[in-house]
Amino acid sequence: MIHHTKNKVFTVNNTSLEFFSLNEWFTAAMEIEEGKVVSAYCNIAKPSVFHNGEISFIDLDLDYIQEKNKEWKVVDDDEFESNSIKYNYPIELKNEALKVLAKLKEEIKIGNFPFNNQVLTHFENHYLRD
Repeated sequence: MIHHTKNKVFTVNNTSLEFFSLNEWFTAAMEIEEGKVVSAYCNIAKPSVFHNGEISFIDLDLDYIQEKNKEWKVVDDDEFESNSIKYNYPIELKNEALKVLAKLKEEIKIGNFPFNNQVLTHFENHYLRD
């Protein structure tokens, strides 16, 4: 899979599951190896929009990631801060992004969907059948 973002191209050599919610303020890309999630990249973003067969979302710069064999960490918080000034993010938007990050950390910690085996079971049952 090839993923385009911020004028960069990333190649994922393993299976990747992408989660785009029409309600939640985050997206998630989970890399799969041997039936297990080995890394994840979550964008704090406005809820995704599905229109004319395409999914789009507004990325708010702030990301929460787990690189392979490492702990979860916040990245691009400096970019979030500088862009919130540069693009004059409304205080409500900035506060919502920070609130969502805290909620996302908790959802991951307790293992709520899509951060549990339920996402893999769904994938296996619907896409890996003979």
